[in-house]
Amino acid sequence: MESAATPSRLARWMAFFIVALIGLAVRLPQLSARPMHTDEAVNAYIVGQLLVNAPFIYDPQDRHGPALAALALPMVRAQGAKSFSDLTESELRVVTVVAGTITILLFGAAVEIFGFIPSLLAAILFAVAPLPVYYDRYFIHESLFCAPTFGLILSGWRAWQTRSARQAALAGVCAALMLACKETALLHFFALAAAAIVFRLTSVRETGQRRRGQWKTIFIATVSFLLLSGVLFTWFGRNWKALPALLHAAPNLFARAAGQGHEKPFWYFGRLLVVGWSGGLLVAFACLGLFIIIRRRDASPYQWLAYYGLLIAIIYSLIPYKTPWLALNLWLPLTLFAASAVEWLWRWCATKFPQRVMIPAFCILAALTAVVIAHDTRQRVFLSPADESNPYAYSQTSEDILALPTEIADLARKNGITTPRITVIAADPWPLPWYLRHFSQVGYWQPGQQSGDADFYITSTEAADQYADKLRNFRPEFFGVRPSVLILLWSPAPK
Repeated sequence: MESAATPSRLARWMAFFIVALIGLAVRLPQLSARPMHTDEAVNAYIVGQLLVNAPFIYDPQDRHGPALAALALPMVRAQGAKSFSDLTESELRVVTVVAGTITILLFGAAVEIFGFIPSLLAAILFAVAPLPVYYDRYFIHESLFCAPTFGLILSGWRAWQTRSARQAALAGVCAALMLACKETALLHFFALAAAAIVFRLTSVRETGQRRRGQWKTIFIATVSFLLLSGVLFTWFGRNWKALPALLHAAPNLFARAAGQGHEKPFWYFGRLLVVGWSGGLLVAFACLGLFIIIRRRDASPYQWLAYYGLLIAIIYSLIPYKTPWLALNLWLPLTLFAASAVEWLWRWCATKFPQRVMIPAFCILAALTAVVIAHDTRQRVFLSPADESNPYAYSQTSEDILALPTEIADLARKNGITTPRITVIAADPWPLPWYLRHFSQVGYWQPGQQSGDADFYITSTEAADQYADKLRNFRPEFFGVRPSVLILLWSPAPK
């Protein structure tokens, strides 16, 4: 509930609007500087297909849901893109920058639930901390996933407490958007439902009338969830095969959870979150806030959030499959836990120390926190976004690959080739389709397949020996794709 110290609705939203603008300003510079990650390139290719009016084809095995593409399509069109070759890094990444900014604004809607000061502090942390800033500049689903997740938490709590049909419908919409982002939404649905059960068992029993209202709320949320999911996954009715394919989402999710080359230890996310001075400080405050919330044992929304935060952290930690951007899902509750700890610390100090001591002390603490956050954000987001030493840069595309299309164009010009024919032979060619998108004649083959003649060949190091006869009159040049992954560009040998 809002306290007497909470500012007016207009003043509150002005404050959160300013924080969101700060978050936007931090995220926008140098969007094209970092090379496109493989996942970004795949998502960009999907958007490129949609630009030429192809329907979205849901593939539960290799792709995620349609939400990112649905948001990106009108935004890149508004920027003038008409085909895959027209797309740029900045045009695509501004989509997730906007999604991250929306998440920041949602903290303004959380004031009635979590309080003004904690919501404002959490919004600031989400706006400027290195981890959310870094991944909001990735054209991947996680950045978009956070906004409907937060929306579901807020609307779900309100629907539970007020039995509002509007809030129930909004909760269903948010849940549908989560699923349309990523199948991992199923894990969050489980964690939120389990947290609600624990919360209900530890709080006051409800009357029969309120229980009947609860079933009505669940029904409305379910209907809105199913309707919007159907609209999005069938791509607005253009691909009804997506609905039976959606039934395979859960089995494929559990199969992928085994690792598939991305196995990490239980403590991986904990180690990632405490990286740097700012990470350790913020996690320490979050742990303090979580401890205080659990110890209070009151029927506040913080209790539900604490149960959910603990459950989702345990689930992600137990699953062998781990990638660093998944930590963005943990950052959302952590910001509120850390902010609640700061508020508690202020109130505790107010009972122990005079304001002439307390205010300067908190100002110094705030200044030091701002300095370490600014340092870590600058270092990881702007100075070394693709460096192997950056813990957020996971299987990151090497900057070496940026020279590949220029090299092909220069060699083609020197050899008098107007429209170069390029053959790519690799088991995993990504992100090459992104960097070769300006060439009109590019073909992709798996190792062992018979390829046609070409002016240039690009092969993986493993495939090169299989095509020794075809490549006899070509000279090789190595390019780095990812850490420990090389490709060879085969160009015509000088005569």
